[in-house]
Amino acid sequence: MDLRPFIRDIPDFPKPGVVFKDITPLLADGPALDAAVAALADRFRDRRPDLVVGAEARGFLLGPAVARELGAGFVLARRPGKLPHDTVTAEYELEYGRGTLELHTDAVSAGERVLVHDDLLATGGTARALCELAEAADGTVVACGFLVELTFLEGRKRLDGYDVEALIAYDS
Repeated sequence: MDLRPFIRDIPDFPKPGVVFKDITPLLADGPALDAAVAALADRFRDRRPDLVVGAEARGFLLGPAVARELGAGFVLARRPGKLPHDTVTAEYELEYGRGTLELHTDAVSAGERVLVHDDLLATGGTARALCELAEAADGTVVACGFLVELTFLEGRKRLDGYDVEALIAYDS
C-alpha cells in the first residue's frame, strides 16, 4: 500500500520555515495503519529485537504496535521528570531546538537486542539519543526504523554505524 497519501504537510509548524509531516491521517485509517505497522515489523523481523525503544511522543504511536508484531517488548523514552523510577539521560539537537530524553535504568538489560523507533528521521538527534540510552544500559542496537525520513536533513549521518531504514523518504 502506498502510504504517502496518508501523510500531509503542515507548513510553518511548529515554527516558520518547518514543514511538519502529519501522520494523523494514516493513524485514522485502519488499513493504512495496519500496512504501516506490518511493513515496519517486516523490515526488522530478521534482526530479532527483544525490545523496541520509542521516544515521546510520536515514537509511542507505532512503536508498541511494531513491538507486538515482532513479539518484543516496548520501552518508553520520555522527557525529563515523566518517568517514576531511576533514569539515565541523553541530550540531543533537534532540527528546531534541543531536547532531553530519559529511560528507566532497568528498561534495557545487558545483551538485549534493541530496535530504535521513531515516526520520523529528520536530523537524527532523537534517534542518536535513543541509541546512546540503549547502549548505556549495555543493550545492542540492532537497527533504527522510521515511518518517514527527511533525507535532505541528513539524519543518517548522525546514525553512522547503525542500520537505518525508513518506509517513506522525502527529498525536500
